[in-house]
Amino acid sequence: MTPLKLIETTSGSFSLLLDAGTTQVDELVEQLGHEPNGYFWEGVARFLVSAEAQKLEGRFSYDPEAGMFCAYGTDQAALQELGSLMSTVANDAERMRALVASATTAGFEFDD
Repeated sequence: MTPLKLIETTSGSFSLLLDAGTTQVDELVEQLGHEPNGYFWEGVARFLVSAEAQKLEGRFSYDPEAGMFCAYGTDQAALQELGSLMSTVANDAERMRALVASATTAGFEFDD
């Protein structure tokens, strides 16, 4: 799940975290016209859920900041699945390029 981390913040509550600016695709994200900050990564997560993992919809919440992506909740399995999906994008330039192209075609706007 690298570079994402899943931590238990309190008993039964979990956070999925990504430090913005630490992925292998940051330069590509900028070339595609986006800022690889926490808000951009929230958009990645939301698009992945809507396009590829609709069963995750509503099972956690988002709380990004400029320097960090965060999804949180009590459903550890859902956050783990989101982390796995996001990891493939964060570590694969072609996957990121395809995701941004699909999002653009679908009219999805990243809030970065």
